[in-house]
Formats: sequence, C-alpha cells, structure tokens
Amino acid sequence: MTRPDQPPPDSYETILYDVSDRVATVTLNRPEVLNAISPLMARELKHAYAAAEADPEVWIVVVTGTGRAFTSGADVSEIPGTGEVLYAEPYLSTHEQWDAPQEATPPFRTMTKPVLAAINGLCCGAGLDLVTTADIVIAADTAEFLDPHVSIGLVSARESVRLARVLPPGIAMRMALTGRHERLGAQRAYDLGLVSELVPADRLGERARELAGLVNRNAPLAVRGTRMAVRKGLGLPLYEAELLAEAYRERVTRTEDALEGPAAFLERRAPKWQCR
Repeated sequence: MTRPDQPPPDSYETILYDVSDRVATVTLNRPEVLNAISPLMARELKHAYAAAEADPEVWIVVVTGTGRAFTSGADVSEIPGTGEVLYAEPYLSTHEQWDAPQEATPPFRTMTKPVLAAINGLCCGAGLDLVTTADIVIAADTAEFLDPHVSIGLVSARESVRLARVLPPGIAMRMALTGRHERLGAQRAYDLGLVSELVPADRLGERARELAGLVNRNAPLAVRGTRMAVRKGLGLPLYEAELLAEAYRERVTRTEDALEGPAAFLERRAPKWQCR
C-alpha cells in the first residue's frame, strides 16, 4: 500500500476515489454486500482520507456509497479476532490501536478539511459514525438508519455514544436497544436533525457536489478554522471553547486570504482565495 502522501492508487479494491473542482469524493464500493466495511476497506479509507487531507488541491471531502446502501456496517464475515488484521503494526503497539476504532470514519478529530456525508441508502452500525461525525450530512429520501449491534450479540459502543450526542438520548437509546428490528426513516431522521437535507435519490450526488461547491466558495482556511473551532469546542466547557475559537480566528487573520476577503468585498468582486 502506498504512503498517504503519495497520489491515491488506481488499485483500490473496495472504494472509489476522485478529485475534481477541489472536491475529493470517496465512494464505498462493495454494493454486492451493501458496502459492508471489511478490514481492507477500512485500510483503504484510512489511506484515502490521509491523501485528501494532504492534497492542496482538495478543500472538502464528500463520502457516499454505491448501490442501495451507504453501508451495512462492519462486515461480520471478516470481523478480526485481534487488531492485527486492521493494522500493519504489531497489535496494540500504537496509540491508534488503543483509541476508539474508526473503521469507515475520517479522522475527524485531527483532520482540518470539512467532510460532507451523502447517505444514499441503508446506513447501519459503523456507518452511523459518518452521520454523527461529518460536518454536513444529507441523505436520499429513501435512506434508512439502524444500529444492529445488539441483534448480533455485540455491544453498541461508540456508535450509540455518538448518536446520544446528536439525537435526543431517548431516541438514540431506542435505536440501540431495538437493533435491527426497527429502522429510522429518512423523514424522521431529518425531523430529528440527524441529517440537514433530504434529496431525491437520483439527485443525491449532484446535490452533494452543489453543497461542496458552496463551501468551497468561501475562504478555505477560514472554513477549516471554523470547523475545528466548533468540532473541538464541543468537548470543552463554553469558556475554554470560546478561547480556542478565538485562537483559531487570530491565526487566520494573519493569512493573505484574510486580506483578500475584505478587499474583494469593497471592490465588489469575487474573492480569489489562495489558501494561504
């Protein structure tokens, strides 16, 4: 496997990766198994996210799936007994292996670029992590959400903990405890704020790119500072979150784009962002 700082290979087996118009699109591509997340897919996703974060031509990442499912969650036929299948390093030899597993999730706590998740269909288990950690989430009007862990004898761990921070706790608990026997429909997910927009299924990809384009019309460093201020601030008391946000604001005021924005406004022209 190539290093994350090298261009993404054409040999991905489980995902598709495309960069155009400053948008990196990562597509889960195992439709024959409802895009179940195998250890290989987890490794390829990790590589793709690192490549997008390192690529100066990428300002935003879109994650979606092929077929009728976004993802059915972890591939139960390939659940490893130890971390050795998922990691190239010896088992429990790195901090990452001691941390909560990410599987399909971008490294949202450490990356700077925003992530837009476009949920194209059934979204289960580990797929819910994309819904709760992406910065913008839209869904096809046919999408459905469920957490099947307890139905296959497993504890719903980080998935339910994250859901309970996004949904009312009683709704998150109901999803966790009913398992695969009850699904949350797209309209209900929208009404509860789990997703911010519903789109006809045949327009989902187009709409995702439209929204990515809207984000990319703004100053990219300001977008990243704003994203990190909100994302990191969620885990802090309000005062400390305010101080962190102001620190990011101060850093961005020292960039060329911070001068370009007001100048373009006064000159009544579109800004020319340099990302510096």
